[in-house]
Amino acid sequence: MIQIDALPAFSDNYIWLLQDTANRRCAVVDPGDAAPVLEWLGEHPDWTLTDILVTHHHHDHVGGVEALKAATGAHVYGPANERIPGRDTALQDDDSVNVLGLGFQVLALPGHTLGHIAYYTAQSPTPLLFCGDTLFAAGCGRLFEGTPEQMHHSLQRLAALPAATQVYCTHEYTLSNLRFARAVEPDSEHVRQRFEEVTRLRADNRISLPSTIGLERLTNPFLRTAETSVKQKADEWKGLSNPSQATVFAALRSWKDVF
Repeated sequence: MIQIDALPAFSDNYIWLLQDTANRRCAVVDPGDAAPVLEWLGEHPDWTLTDILVTHHHHDHVGGVEALKAATGAHVYGPANERIPGRDTALQDDDSVNVLGLGFQVLALPGHTLGHIAYYTAQSPTPLLFCGDTLFAAGCGRLFEGTPEQMHHSLQRLAALPAATQVYCTHEYTLSNLRFARAVEPDSEHVRQRFEEVTRLRADNRISLPSTIGLERLTNPFLRTAETSVKQKADEWKGLSNPSQATVFAALRSWKDVF
């Protein structure tokens, strides 16, 4: 059994800490800062950090990698097509890695960055997805390197995962994303209920993650580009009729960028 906790970093990042409680081994995902991880290890001296999983090259995801590797000897996994500090194993689409006894499939997800990857496993009681900055709770990452077509395809690939899949993204953006989702689908009861729930969580300074793929299908406008009501709002924003789901996505992303 793997236990997963969030180690807060910076203003809104989460470093995901995976714990193999039976063997006192742990792994982290996207440690942009070494300090929270080293602090946790200091408080748990009988635990060993064995693995570091990286989704993409942005500093708030890799800034702590080399210090953690130097301190613990942990094995570093990261995308083959990006420069990842301290990387031991370079990963391509559909590669498999074993971490804490779980087999993870590597998914290439170009869009936020060109080499962005995610880690997915169905070998736990509930499927798990560590998706970096591609899919957020009720949102998605900005397009810093890829095209709207690439990002749309990446998101549709994630939307096709089992509905029960737990989504571990790396930023606490959920409330602001849901404000945008309400603008796109003002009549959605699912969005309204989720917005009210997350508002209560954040008022108590509680984390809004993980999400699930099923919940994202219901409330994330960037996964709902096939819905007529979503297309209508995207068309209104652009002042034209978007001819494809990818162009609907592009319109939504450009709207969100200035929302």
